[in-house]
Amino acid sequence: MRNLLLAAALGGLLALATPVVAGTLEEVTSHGMVISLGDMDLVVVYTPDGKFTAADGQVSGTWKIDGDKLCTTSNFDPNLTCVEYPKDKKSGDSFEVTSAQGTAKIKIR
Repeated sequence: MRNLLLAAALGGLLALATPVVAGTLEEVTSHGMVISLGDMDLVVVYTPDGKFTAADGQVSGTWKIDGDKLCTTSNFDPNLTCVEYPKDKKSGDSFEVTSAQGTAKIKIR
Protein backbone atom coordinates (compact mmCIF):
# COMPACT_ATOMS: atom_id res chain seq x y z
CA MET A 1 0.00 0.00 0.00
CA ARG A 2 2.84 2.37 0.86
CA ASN A 3 4.45 1.72 -2.54
CA LEU A 4 1.15 2.45 -4.27
CA LEU A 5 0.82 5.76 -2.40
CA LEU A 6 4.43 6.56 -3.20
CA ALA A 7 3.94 5.75 -6.88
CA ALA A 8 0.81 7.85 -7.18
CA ALA A 9 2.39 10.80 -5.41
CA LEU A 10 5.65 10.71 -7.32
CA GLY A 11 4.00 10.05 -10.65
CA GLY A 12 1.80 13.08 -10.33
CA LEU A 13 4.13 15.47 -8.55
CA LEU A 14 7.34 14.86 -10.37
CA ALA A 15 5.63 15.27 -13.63
CA LEU A 16 10.36 17.44 -12.19
CA ALA A 17 16.02 23.21 -21.41
CA THR A 18 15.31 26.76 -21.26
CA PRO A 19 11.84 27.28 -19.89
CA VAL A 20 10.14 30.42 -18.70
CA VAL A 21 10.93 29.41 -15.11
CA ALA A 22 14.43 28.25 -15.90
CA GLY A 23 15.63 29.34 -12.46
CA THR A 24 13.29 27.09 -10.47
CA LEU A 25 13.43 24.03 -12.70
CA GLU A 26 17.18 24.28 -13.26
CA GLU A 27 17.63 24.49 -9.49
CA VAL A 28 15.35 21.48 -8.92
CA THR A 29 17.02 19.32 -11.57
CA SER A 30 20.58 20.28 -10.67
CA HIS A 31 20.29 20.16 -6.86
CA GLY A 32 17.43 17.69 -6.38
CA MET A 33 14.48 18.13 -4.07
CA VAL A 34 12.63 16.72 -1.11
CA ILE A 35 8.92 16.05 -1.56
CA SER A 36 6.93 16.06 1.69
CA LEU A 37 3.78 13.96 1.52
CA GLY A 38 2.09 13.78 4.88
CA ASP A 39 4.72 12.34 7.23
CA MET A 40 6.96 11.07 4.41
CA ASP A 41 9.93 13.00 3.01
CA LEU A 42 11.16 11.65 -0.33
CA VAL A 43 14.52 12.70 -1.74
CA VAL A 44 14.57 13.01 -5.54
CA VAL A 45 17.88 13.11 -7.42
CA TYR A 46 18.10 14.18 -11.08
CA THR A 47 20.92 13.50 -13.52
CA PRO A 48 21.84 15.61 -16.56
CA ASP A 49 20.97 12.75 -18.91
CA GLY A 50 17.25 13.17 -18.13
CA LYS A 51 16.90 10.45 -15.48
CA PHE A 52 15.88 10.57 -11.82
CA THR A 53 15.68 8.33 -8.78
CA ALA A 54 13.63 8.70 -5.61
CA ALA A 55 12.76 6.84 -2.41
CA ASP A 56 16.24 5.30 -2.08
CA GLY A 57 16.12 3.95 -5.63
CA GLN A 58 12.66 2.38 -5.38
CA VAL A 59 11.43 4.84 -8.00
CA SER A 60 13.30 5.63 -11.19
CA GLY A 61 12.37 7.33 -14.40
CA THR A 62 12.95 10.10 -16.87
CA TRP A 63 12.41 13.85 -16.75
CA LYS A 64 12.20 16.79 -19.11
CA ILE A 65 11.32 20.45 -18.83
CA ASP A 66 8.43 21.78 -20.89
CA GLY A 67 8.07 25.53 -20.41
CA ASP A 68 7.20 26.05 -16.75
CA LYS A 69 6.46 22.36 -16.15
CA LEU A 70 8.55 19.41 -15.03
CA CYS A 71 7.41 16.30 -16.88
CA THR A 72 8.26 12.76 -15.76
CA THR A 73 7.68 9.10 -16.39
CA SER A 74 8.61 6.40 -13.87
CA ASN A 75 8.68 2.69 -13.21
CA PHE A 76 5.44 3.19 -11.23
CA ASP A 77 3.72 5.38 -13.82
CA PRO A 78 4.90 5.15 -17.44
CA ASN A 79 2.52 7.94 -18.50
CA LEU A 80 4.07 11.36 -19.08
CA THR A 81 2.91 13.59 -16.23
CA CYS A 82 3.66 17.32 -16.09
CA VAL A 83 3.43 19.65 -13.11
CA GLU A 84 3.75 23.44 -13.16
CA TYR A 85 6.40 24.95 -10.87
CA PRO A 86 6.53 28.52 -9.54
CA LYS A 87 9.02 31.07 -10.84
CA ASP A 88 12.24 32.30 -9.27
CA LYS A 89 12.87 29.63 -6.62
CA LYS A 90 16.39 28.61 -5.64
CA SER A 91 18.24 26.04 -3.55
CA GLY A 92 16.84 26.01 -0.01
CA ASP A 93 13.42 27.40 -1.00
CA SER A 94 10.19 25.57 -0.18
CA PHE A 95 6.88 25.83 -2.02
CA GLU A 96 3.83 23.78 -2.94
CA VAL A 97 2.91 22.18 -6.26
CA THR A 98 -0.44 20.74 -7.22
CA SER A 99 -1.20 17.87 -9.56
CA ALA A 100 -4.12 15.55 -10.20
CA GLN A 101 -2.98 13.54 -7.16
CA GLY A 102 -3.10 16.54 -4.83
CA THR A 103 -0.73 19.08 -3.32
CA ALA A 104 2.76 18.44 -1.97
CA LYS A 105 5.42 20.56 -0.37
CA ILE A 106 8.70 20.77 -2.29
CA LYS A 107 12.06 21.88 -0.91
CA ILE A 108 14.93 22.41 -3.33
CA ARG A 109 18.11 20.85 -1.93
